[in-house]
Amino acid sequence: MVKGGEALRVEVLGPQHDRSAFESGVEALDRYFRVQAGQDARKKLAAPFVLILPDGSVGGYYTLSATALSLCELPEPTARRLPRYPLIPATLLGRLAVERKHQGKGYGRFLLADALFRALRSEIASFAVVVDAKDEAARRFYERESFLPFPDRPMKLFLPMAEIARLFD
Repeated sequence: MVKGGEALRVEVLGPQHDRSAFESGVEALDRYFRVQAGQDARKKLAAPFVLILPDGSVGGYYTLSATALSLCELPEPTARRLPRYPLIPATLLGRLAVERKHQGKGYGRFLLADALFRALRSEIASFAVVVDAKDEAARRFYERESFLPFPDRPMKLFLPMAEIARLFD
């Protein structure tokens, strides 16, 4: 994909991707990417994807995995429209980070759009994409992108797959 004249692509994390110097400014996200992401991919606990910049370096990453929501977690107007299953399938956007020197260029939105598109394309049922915002800045980022907070947990947000489908129509 081309963004602002740059050829960007998102790939599944592999051994060819240098993670050693990645620095987003959030130590937990950096440590995860450098140390744990490859292991989680091999164990099928998360699917990490990396943003590859025109020079071949990693500009950011995100992870997707399966999760489930209890019907009672969802806002009442949303829950009312769903079947009374004990658990509702969803996709977890577990982590999303952009390399510090590339922040402010729209790469976070680019990664989010790629993650939402992959979740939508999946052949596995999923009612929504769910995120747990690390801090207030992350929460505001997701809210600007139309994510809705859970009633009792404002740092946990979701975007229904029906809304995601409309984004890509």
